[in-house]
Amino acid sequence: MIKVVIGSPVKQKPAILEQFLQSLDTLDSQGLAIEYVFVDDNETTSSLLCDFAGKHANTLIIRGDNPLTYFCNEETHCWRENLIWKVAAYKDEIIEYALRTGADYLFLVDSDLYLQPQTLKHLIGLKKDIVSEVFWTKWTQELTALPQVWVGDQYRLFSVARGEQLSENEQAAKTEEFITMLKTSGVYKVGGLGACTLISRYALEKGVSFKEIYNLGFIGEDRHFCLRAVALGFELYADTWYPPFHIYRESELADLVEYKANVKNNANRPKLTVGMLVRNESGRYLERVLQQITQYADEIVVLDDASTDDTVAICRKQLANVPHRIVENKTSKFGNEIELRKALWDLAVSTQPDWIMILDADEIFEAKAISSIRELLKDDSVDVIYFRLYDMWNENSLREDEYWAAHLVYRTFLVRLRFGYDYKWQEKPLHCGRFPVNIAGLPGKQSQLRLQHFGWARPEDRIAKYFRYKQLDPAAKYGIAEQYLSILDPKPNLIPWRDDD
Repeated sequence: MIKVVIGSPVKQKPAILEQFLQSLDTLDSQGLAIEYVFVDDNETTSSLLCDFAGKHANTLIIRGDNPLTYFCNEETHCWRENLIWKVAAYKDEIIEYALRTGADYLFLVDSDLYLQPQTLKHLIGLKKDIVSEVFWTKWTQELTALPQVWVGDQYRLFSVARGEQLSENEQAAKTEEFITMLKTSGVYKVGGLGACTLISRYALEKGVSFKEIYNLGFIGEDRHFCLRAVALGFELYADTWYPPFHIYRESELADLVEYKANVKNNANRPKLTVGMLVRNESGRYLERVLQQITQYADEIVVLDDASTDDTVAICRKQLANVPHRIVENKTSKFGNEIELRKALWDLAVSTQPDWIMILDADEIFEAKAISSIRELLKDDSVDVIYFRLYDMWNENSLREDEYWAAHLVYRTFLVRLRFGYDYKWQEKPLHCGRFPVNIAGLPGKQSQLRLQHFGWARPEDRIAKYFRYKQLDPAAKYGIAEQYLSILDPKPNLIPWRDDD
């Protein structure tokens, strides 16, 4: 079981602290062993922290030493130098506790944040050594809301090459580009972060800390943490899928009500994992497929069957900003499809989704599907959703004849995961299906969204598939001999693809 220490130095107004602790209570921690460590730096012991510890036996409250005055009002917060390094020491004390107790992760969170329930498990699932969940704050009343992550230096929000001079307009344009990027759900490499940060044990053991770097002029312990981490060889990441609410001012508690209502709605949003089996897909359709999937999937898993080209590199590039997992086979298992399909299914199941979609690297939904797929997941009456697959013989035409009529029937592409259901597979080395065979008995429905299959669209691909089937199934034991032969038909019956069909 993964052990996580959740830690926070606390000097907080009771009304704000109450909401912070409430959000900790609602964090999804199933399958995790959680311990809480609070450094109570209030003038008197916080009754709210004591009440929380009474409900959670695995809570340690450390009394802060020599509390200092921390001034904040409805305009801004004022951080003095001695207060910054006192907080840094508290955070390092929590780091030492996490190391001493064998934690796999430390989640450092400021006590004026309200977290979404999915936050912790989502961050762990990213498998990053250092990653922060992004939140937005009006640092002063007249400013627009800005993130607590940045590109470089003290708080630079735009990229610039060393020695490069940018005009004010160029700086503003690049800043807007960074802000816009963070407003899109994803995972992004950044230069600085803090306040809501998951740190792996590996990073803790390597020596990350908030201790002052004496010859560095940047203000704030998070800057010193980030620079030390990068110097130690770590990259810093910002995640924007589940932004917390920053209760920077007590007056903002009123806005928290609406935020919590939205969080409740989002918590009911079904998770969709899309799985894909790939092998030597470079120069084909992989980029197009992944670019589309990232627009509707919550997580993407890829099983690479020992590709000898840059397929994996393409996947990493296209999936850099979304939760994903890539598994690489060292030796190909292409001759035994059932083994690959089972492995891909298990990989998708490991992400704990509500729904699983399995696509091949040359299958693309029609454009209107992007905004419609998630609507399908809201139907609690069905467990299986069927789509029509159109075999494209070139970019603009599909094939239809005796052996090529896949689009006239509905096939399984989307399945609700039922934990505890005894899934059974069709044990065949070829044409075994991409899902367990016994899902056919589950309630399902047909979708009118269409799926284009470009696996036959290029002559070289058709020839390669023909010889593959001849090699793997020479007696047509698992397929149809006449269909194999028809692959090379020089004059197939083609029908124009119509986007508005």
